[in-house]
This record gives sequence, C-alpha cells and structure tokens, in this order.
Amino acid sequence: MTTTARRKVGVAGAIVGAASAGVAAVALAKRLAVGRIRLRPDPAADEPFGELRGRERTLVTSDGLALHVEIDGPEDAPLTIVFCHGYCLNRESWHYQRRELREQHRIVVWDQRSHGLSQRAAAEDCTIDRLGEDLAEVIEAFVPGPCVLVGHSMGGMTVMALADRHPELFGDKIRGVALIATSAGRLAEITLGLPALLSKAVHMVAPTTVSLMGRRGAFIDRTRHAASDIAFLITRRIGFGDSRNVSPTVVDFVESMIRATPTEVIANFYPALMNHDKLQALGVLDDVPTAIMVGDGDWLTPPDHSRAIAAALPKARLTVVPDTSHLIQLERPAVVNEALRDLIKQVET
Repeated sequence: MTTTARRKVGVAGAIVGAASAGVAAVALAKRLAVGRIRLRPDPAADEPFGELRGRERTLVTSDGLALHVEIDGPEDAPLTIVFCHGYCLNRESWHYQRRELREQHRIVVWDQRSHGLSQRAAAEDCTIDRLGEDLAEVIEAFVPGPCVLVGHSMGGMTVMALADRHPELFGDKIRGVALIATSAGRLAEITLGLPALLSKAVHMVAPTTVSLMGRRGAFIDRTRHAASDIAFLITRRIGFGDSRNVSPTVVDFVESMIRATPTEVIANFYPALMNHDKLQALGVLDDVPTAIMVGDGDWLTPPDHSRAIAAALPKARLTVVPDTSHLIQLERPAVVNEALRDLIKQVET
C-alpha cells in the first residue's frame, strides 16, 4: 500500500472512529440524563398503572372488527361515563379518571380500533368517521341509560365525528361532553413550536416520511426498543408541560403505550388526523353541557384549537391549565377530575 493510500485509510478510520465515539457519547449522555431524572423523588412510583380491571367485553363492529371494552363501577348507576382515548394511547390513559369516578358512576373504557387490545383495521378503515361509528356502536351495546362522553385528542375527534353522523343522540342519550386537548381541524398548520419556515418544511415532508414508515413498520417496530431512552426524553418534553417535575413513572407509562402502538397504525391514522375537519358539527354539542380543557403548553393540539371550539360553543366552559401540555389527564389529574365532576353535576341537576 502506498503512503498516500495508507494516509487515506488512516483518515477514514479516524473519521469513522470519531463518529462512532460521538454516537456513543450522545447515547451515554442520554442514558445519564434519563438516569438522573429517575433518581428524583417520584410521587407516582407506587401508582398501579395498567392494573385497574373491569368487566371485559368484546364488541364486533358493523364492519367486522373486534373492539376491546371494559365496564367498571356499579352496574346500576344512573349515569355512564364513556372515555375515548387519544392517538397512540389506549384505555389505560384514563387511569386517574377511572380510579376517581368508578365508585359512584358506571364507567366504559374502550380501545379504539388498531389500538390497545382491539383488532387491527385495514388502512382504508382508519378514519375519524369510522371511529365515530365505532363509538355509536359502543354506546348502543354497553350504555343502557344516559351518558357523558369524554374524549382526549383523537378521542375528542371521535366524539365530534359521532356528533356529525348521529346528532340525534345528543340531548337525550348523551347528556354531556368533555373535550380534552383536542381539535376540530387544521392540525396540518400546527408549528410544534418550530419557526414558521421550518414548520412548513416539516409538514411538507411529513406525509411521505410517515408513509415510508408505514411500509417499513415491521422493521421499525423491531428496533424501537433500542431508542427507549430517547423516546423517554421526547415523551417527557412534548407530552408534559412541567417536564422537570413530572413523574418518571408516568412518562414510562405513556411511552410504553406509544411504543406498543405499531408503526403501521401510526402511519395509517396520520392522514385522518391531518384531514380532520368537524368545526361545522360542533353546533350539535350546544344541546348538552360541554367542558373544554387544554394545557397552555400543548404543542400537539395548541390552546388556539380549544379556543376555536369554545367560540363555536358559547355555552361551553373552557379551562386552560397553566404549565401543562398534551397529556393533561395524566399530568394534572386533579384539575381534570374536578372539571369532570363539575360537568357531571351539571348533567345530574
């Protein structure tokens, strides 16, 4: 080998070595950061996340899909509370609300199609309108009397789709609605806290990127566990407003739900979320008491989206919670539970 060739090999080796060292250093820094976070006092360390159990049921929908449903609380309670979870989450995301309300009220929690223990749907059946139909069938099968609907994020959109397709249910069957950290549309305009030009660029490439992720979903799912520290930090930063003080156990709980959602499912629902537009359907909710809640630091469904819903529903009660982000029901459960109790009192009077 010539001197020049040896020099080139040496330089290449140095570059590869430096790059490898850099990657290792970043990985080590992230492990140390997560380690320091986990050493802080954790008031939720003993909270039995994922351990609340109810009476398990299966609903086969009109298009042949099996949905997992759980019924909790007294069977003869006069009012049923139906909880609809968000994108990449499952029924367990309502842990604090279920624990708080199940003593006095009949509770129905369910996994939306392709999430949690519910059956996977084909991509063409992963739409917000179809989720609205699923909710109508859940109510028909498992809600014998009046009910209150509670929807977080995509779950709130599910409630809006139900209002659009089945307005006759609101007022008699459905006596109240809570819309938590959700949107009636225009999600494609969200900046995620990025500068305008960068946000626009992200939205331009996102559909293609998500579509490619969906096609490579099985491979990506096999490797997601390797990035668990990074996923923990991202979940903590985006999902929680007061990220410095949030319980690491809560962050782990959320991250485990997100990681359990197949990449293909994330890709299948993405277009439905971006194309969601139910502003015109909101008038139906004027017939029932409605509570709207959002964190002031929500990056995913910013407060302006809740304000737009409130503007369409002048009788609704809007609560903007300080120092809180998208996972408000887990970050500020006491605030959310109090708002739900107030809504239930309105319904029962």
